[in-house]
Amino acid sequence: MPLITAPVVTPEQPQTPPPVDLPEIGYASITYIDPAGNRWPMTDLDADWYTLAKGVSGLGAASYSLTSDPHPRGGARLRHVQPQPRTIVWPVLVKGADHTAFTRNWRRLARAFTRTLRLGPGGVRVPGTLEVARPDGTARRIAVYYSSGWDGLGDTATGITWDSAVLTLWCEDPYWVDVVPQAVHRETGAQEDYLVPYPTVSSSQVLGATTVMNPGDVDVWPQWLITGPASAITFTRQDTGKAFTLDMSQTVHGPLLAGETVTVSTDPPRVRSGTGENLIAGLNWPEAVLWSLPPGDTPVTFQLDGAAAGSAVDLTFYPRYETA
Repeated sequence: MPLITAPVVTPEQPQTPPPVDLPEIGYASITYIDPAGNRWPMTDLDADWYTLAKGVSGLGAASYSLTSDPHPRGGARLRHVQPQPRTIVWPVLVKGADHTAFTRNWRRLARAFTRTLRLGPGGVRVPGTLEVARPDGTARRIAVYYSSGWDGLGDTATGITWDSAVLTLWCEDPYWVDVVPQAVHRETGAQEDYLVPYPTVSSSQVLGATTVMNPGDVDVWPQWLITGPASAITFTRQDTGKAFTLDMSQTVHGPLLAGETVTVSTDPPRVRSGTGENLIAGLNWPEAVLWSLPPGDTPVTFQLDGAAAGSAVDLTFYPRYETA
């Protein structure tokens, strides 16, 4: 007899709008992601809203403030370089089949941008995201806040079935971030008895003198996930000697048991157990330096005390870039 089965539902995948030629970056597909996670295609010329390429700016390299000191022999010497917040100018055309449809689209899109200024859960403002995808499949993102510009042209015939706005978007971090993280995994294998037939392991295990490649243009601050068993973990950047140690015996949690985890964020500094405990007191302050990874290759080591089979360290970071 025939069997009745439930229909197979394939999860809807985010649609990438067609690429267009944009100033400063060339051909790219643009999507705006609002604080609620809704995706708004910005380069689909068949949609009811799309970016007007003419007038787009702020997608190139970040701007910098330079601090210098006068030099006694003339000129000056550069002392400090400070990246500045980025401003993106984003013209958008909105239309509708009739005035009702246009008004609905205009209001929805305005809310999608301006809600970046509203306090969300926990009293925190959540930025929107501008995502730039290339024809080769790569993509970069930047967090944006609405600043101004959702006004309309105010010309004759506008505001009935179409209008355009020139948005100013403010970015507290001026750098573009890759949508795909880089990851390094190191895990302890099965260990043998220390004395049979001769010494083979110690109570501390270096999980690898590893070279980490940062393909981006600027420094990144990685995140570390440690899986027990482990009693203390030391992370060292070999080229500078900078290091930090997380001593689990100095925390309310105690040493990590098999399968337990702790996550160390380097920017902002944060240490949390898998159950949400704040373990930042376990860092070896004031000597601890939660170091960054510069562009290119960086030699690092991860050392775990009390390691056993299953102990692991996972390093992850998202490369950051000057341009989209």
